[in-house]
Amino acid sequence: MSAHSDTFVSVAGCRTHVLRGGKGPPLLFLHGASGGGRWLPFMEQLSQRFDVIAPEHPGFGASDDPPWLDRIDDLAYFYLDLMQALDLEGVHLVGTSLGGWLAAELAIRSTARLQTLTLVCAVGLLANGRPIDDIMRLPPEEHARRFCADEAGARERLEQLKAADPHVLARNRATVVRLAWRPRFYNPDLGKWLHRIDKPTLLLWGDRDRLVPVEFGHAYAALVPGARLEVLANAGHAPYIDQGRAFVAAIERFIDHAR
Repeated sequence: MSAHSDTFVSVAGCRTHVLRGGKGPPLLFLHGASGGGRWLPFMEQLSQRFDVIAPEHPGFGASDDPPWLDRIDDLAYFYLDLMQALDLEGVHLVGTSLGGWLAAELAIRSTARLQTLTLVCAVGLLANGRPIDDIMRLPPEEHARRFCADEAGARERLEQLKAADPHVLARNRATVVRLAWRPRFYNPDLGKWLHRIDKPTLLLWGDRDRLVPVEFGHAYAALVPGARLEVLANAGHAPYIDQGRAFVAAIERFIDHAR
């Protein structure tokens, strides 16, 4: 992989871990509940055309846990401040799962610095009147099966979790519970304001996502003006891992068409 920076920036009194690499228009990636802090192959591919910026959210990983962080909307305002602090304009905002919800919350507040919006397997809404299943009650094996496209992926994910720093996992989980668990991974008010999103929007889902099934993609598609839902075959809740090339190609096609 090519060189990328691994630094910290201070925004709103919060020392935030940021990975960044590539050249071109800025692409800000917001990670999901599993955490960030790793430069993944899809980021390397996107960095051939974009300035990829991948922070760890406040309260996650190596970033500070500031006293003002109570709800998902606190993170939305934080990232508006971060884009201003980094002087980012024409941003291609990509968020996955919890990060997709966060990206939607940011966009209903202000799209002034955005060029496009991509929500990947995003939570934040109800589908058919129901939230996602109670994932905090799932045994690790069942959670991995629902997360991944196949059994091999589930086994690999379980091995990665076993090898991960347990203190980081516990810290990330505590932050997720604080931000997202009352009510369960959705904001009852979000749907009322999605009509305010006035930038081209792509909804990317894995056809085998059993944590946040594609019905939730249809729920977003019904509320975000002009949003297009694309479902990637043989992909679970992390299509950027299961089908990395197809994931990158879908984003690049979308951005090229949106220009």
